Formats: sequence, C-alpha cells, structure tokens
Amino acid sequence: MKAIQFTEFGHSDVLKFIETDIPAFNENEVLVKVSATTVNPLEMKIREGHFQKIMPIEFPYIPGADVSGTVESVGSQVTRIKPGDAVYASTYGNTYAGYTSLNQELVALKPKNITLVEAAALAIPLATSYSLLIESAQLQPGQKILIHGASGGVGSVMVQMAKILGAYVIVTASATDAGRLKLLGADEVIDYKTQDFTQLVKDVDVVADLVGGETQNKSFVVLKTGGKLLSIVMPPSAELAEKYNVSGEFIMATPSYKKLAYCEQWILEGKIKAQVAQTMKLEQAAAAQDLVSKGGVKGKVVLEIN
Repeated sequence: MKAIQFTEFGHSDVLKFIETDIPAFNENEVLVKVSATTVNPLEMKIREGHFQKIMPIEFPYIPGADVSGTVESVGSQVTRIKPGDAVYASTYGNTYAGYTSLNQELVALKPKNITLVEAAALAIPLATSYSLLIESAQLQPGQKILIHGASGGVGSVMVQMAKILGAYVIVTASATDAGRLKLLGADEVIDYKTQDFTQLVKDVDVVADLVGGETQNKSFVVLKTGGKLLSIVMPPSAELAEKYNVSGEFIMATPSYKKLAYCEQWILEGKIKAQVAQTMKLEQAAAAQDLVSKGGVKGKVVLEIN
C-alpha cells in the first residue's frame, strides 16, 4: 500500500511517500481501506519531536490522527461493524496510508448524508468538541462561552455544537471570518487583530482555548467566579486560576466511536456541517503540513488517498 512515513524528526522534508505492507489486525480490530485523512497541528509537533516525552513514537512512523474509508475486513470479535461499511474515526497515528487497522471502539458508521471527505474532516473536531463542551465544561443552555481560534477545523465545529447545546457563543477570529462564523451559530465575533476581547467580554461561564499563549493567560479575567478555562493546546496556569477563583484544565480528547455516534443526529439534521478548506493528495502531505503550519486555514485540509 501507499503511505507517508518518516524515520527521523525534522521539518516536512522528512516525510517520504513509500510503498509498504498492509497492516495486520487482531480479533478486536477493523481493517479500513482509507479514503481520507486530515492534517492536524499535533502531527507537526510529533514530527518535530516535541511530543516525544508525553506521546513517544518509534521509527519508522506513519502519521495521522483521523480517518474515513470502507471496512475491508473485521476481526472475529467485531460484531457492530461489517465489511463494506463506510466508517470514520479519530485515533493516534497510521492514517496517512492506504489501509489502517483500528480498534473497533474507535470506529463509527459514517452518517449517510455526508461524504467520506466530510467525515474525515469531522472526526477530530467532533471528538474534541464533545470532550471539551460536554465532558469537561458540562455546558448548559443559557451559559456564555468564549471560543478562541473559532475559524479552524475544530473551532468551527465547536461553535456549532455549543449553539446546539443552547449556549450564548462569543468567538475571537479575524474579521474576514465573521460572516461564516455567525452562520455557524456565533452570537458575537470579536476581531482579534483590532479588538481587545478583555474589554468586550465579561462573566463568561467557559473559555474554550484553541490558541494558547498570551491569549490564554488574558482569558482568566473574563471568566465569572467558578468559571472554567479549558484548553486543547497547553495547560492553563494554576496560579492564575487560583487568583481569579476559577478552574483551568488541559483537555486531551480521548477517541471513541460513542462520541461520534452521539453527534450523528445533529449531522443528519444538518446542524453540524464539516468545514473543508482544501483537499490534496496523500503524496502532497508535506505541502499540506506546511500549509497548516502557516496558520489561517479556514477549516480542515483533507488528504484524499484512494
């Protein structure tokens, strides 16, 4: 099968387009013929070696964190999924490839009204948004949430989910994204380039931080007492959380088919729509990673494979 792999840490030029064996699978796994995967910031951090202490990898390594495709074969203990099913999943590694094997607990049936490209673009955003908004924030109708970095693949789905859950949704993004984000459900869009959100927002219940850095540190002041700052990019400051009498938590979304299945009805009803910025071919993985690394991508960059 065709695949992208690397055998050393470095820039995107370490990614090589190769021919390798189709992976084996055990009795609890599903072999998927891959149609699409997407490019995520995590993959670049892994490629550069920054995550080796907390998420170590061994060479040669095939990157990737989400997948859509068609089930080729299933293990003897798999009963929920059968060959021929169109599926999608989020995972850790081995999706920049023609085939991948996945534990059945990761694999969800693709909603019938979306394409395989759209499914790949939804897998990580759905799992991450569920983990942050439902598991950690326990977001309730009428609560106020501020989402930083709302224009990206995860952020744009999080806006839609927060609105479905009944929240008042404030986002920071560039002015050029305001119209699109309001269509997705944002009640207020703050232009981070020209406006200071700390002067415009106060007493929010939840801050969803998809940016990190100084933006995260400045966000404590806009929370109400007892509010929550939840980040998917870096652990929030314990000192600042204590100072402002709020909680801070780093969210590492755990993949599960149940999170995707939970959102299926919203997808079928058109309440959550994938945001695909661009599609590219698997052999263009290095260029695709460079594109995402530059920032400013409006949605997901998808790699089509078969």
